[in-house]
Amino acid sequence: MSDLLDRKYSEKSLKIVGSAGASHSFSEEEKEAFSEHINHCLSEDPHLRSLLPLDSSTMDLFEKSNDGLIMCKLINLAQRDAIDERAMNLKEGLNVYQKTENQNLALNAAKAIGCQVVNIGAQDLIEGRPILVLGLVWQIIKIQLLSQISLRNVPELVLLLEDDETMADFLKLHPELILLRWLNYHLEKAGSARRVKNFGSDLIDSEVYSIVMNRIDPAHCPVIPDEPLMSRAAKAISNARAFGADIFIKPKDICDGNKKLNTSMVAQLFNTNHGLRFETNRKRMSLVDISSINIDDGGDSREERVFRMWINSLNIENVYINNLFTDCRDGVNLIKTIDRVSPGLVVWKKVNLEPKSRFKEVENGNYAVDLCKMMRFSMINVGGLDIVDGNKKLILGIIWQLMRKYTLAVLCDLASKQGLTDIGDDHIVAWANEKVKASGKSGKMRNFKDSGLKNGLFLLELISAIEPRAVDWDVVKMAPDNEEDQMLNAKYAISCSRKIGACVFLTPEDIVEVKSKMIMTFVAELWAAFFVREAYEKAQG
Repeated sequence: MSDLLDRKYSEKSLKIVGSAGASHSFSEEEKEAFSEHINHCLSEDPHLRSLLPLDSSTMDLFEKSNDGLIMCKLINLAQRDAIDERAMNLKEGLNVYQKTENQNLALNAAKAIGCQVVNIGAQDLIEGRPILVLGLVWQIIKIQLLSQISLRNVPELVLLLEDDETMADFLKLHPELILLRWLNYHLEKAGSARRVKNFGSDLIDSEVYSIVMNRIDPAHCPVIPDEPLMSRAAKAISNARAFGADIFIKPKDICDGNKKLNTSMVAQLFNTNHGLRFETNRKRMSLVDISSINIDDGGDSREERVFRMWINSLNIENVYINNLFTDCRDGVNLIKTIDRVSPGLVVWKKVNLEPKSRFKEVENGNYAVDLCKMMRFSMINVGGLDIVDGNKKLILGIIWQLMRKYTLAVLCDLASKQGLTDIGDDHIVAWANEKVKASGKSGKMRNFKDSGLKNGLFLLELISAIEPRAVDWDVVKMAPDNEEDQMLNAKYAISCSRKIGACVFLTPEDIVEVKSKMIMTFVAELWAAFFVREAYEKAQG
């Protein structure tokens, strides 16, 4: 890590003093916990043998993650195959350029799985800036731990519905809120008067952990007696391990009310054994028609996921989308997204920021439709009621047009510095063809619907034309005449594009199926990445 940093230890945190005299503190407990989690999850990875285990008592986490390998591997734990490992620079002794490629790949893949990456660049990770590294690592771990907490994966969660709650209301709940409700469900069933409202002070005495684990698994988790807090916390952790959870929290973290680490422990307990059983609540289940519940609710829609991750990547204040259709129904998040795409367009006094009724939600929906019309979007037969009712096709159509407008705006801003204006689809296609031709390759695309794009070769040629070192042609399927080989090329192209700095959100299936809308954003983002790289190289002389 940079020798400009001076390390000063305190009991609970470690202070970093920069060369300019500014100091920043971070949690020593979180550094140790995240290090232990990485050691546990990645210790068998052959590519990390020279890096693991991390010494949690030192600065290993920051120093050994500077080549991007640990970060990339952690992302693949959070979402399988988010990164094509063929695109990673895996050899020991990487140079700065190779480290930068890995970190770019990690950062752009992190955005694509739902991390909100704010003011973090590859150089920050290479230098091992503690606060930024810990913030990103926590988001990745959080996604890893919370990704299974949904009706799609655990239909028994319907047992947590309150008497006056609709399924639409329940689907709006973030995973953390579902975990709190899960704890309270078991507390109630155990006959306890305790209730939990947060992952901090409400868990300090370990009583909640004791009651919940004992109710679910009494054979391995005895009730913890009334004794000093640290002793109770140690026994709660012992019970959790007997419960089967691979936790990385320490007794002091519980007693200090560390919200992040308590969240991780509760999630690990839930993922190990949630203890929800339909047969134990037949009366409740008689009121719920399971067959009528769409537990996927868009979860299987590639478009829904891609657009959801794109919105999250915009880092809009107080906006994080867990389910595109339910989280946009009241119009607030949709209008905030419109404001990010077209700043100044929204008149906020016309927005009901906390709509308490369906009427107010429809008002928001109607205003969102009006705003889209102002941006000249195609809004035929679309009304505010469609948004409130969660009309999937129409919501996807609106978000796509927002994504397209935003992508083109970013590209046009970069292109304006080169004297280019009013960029459209034809300009993007022409640039791609000219770039590939200038590199000596023979590939060409007619338009974004060109069926020849499905094998991924032209896209890889374009990436190589921007940065020849980014593509290893030895791993490319040069005669991809079947879907399996085409998928391999598509996966590789996406990771290679992220490696050179393109922030893309499409899936390999989008390429193989030649989804023209998504391929348009892919090529546009490559052009944007090219402009950024060109400007950087000029600045470096």
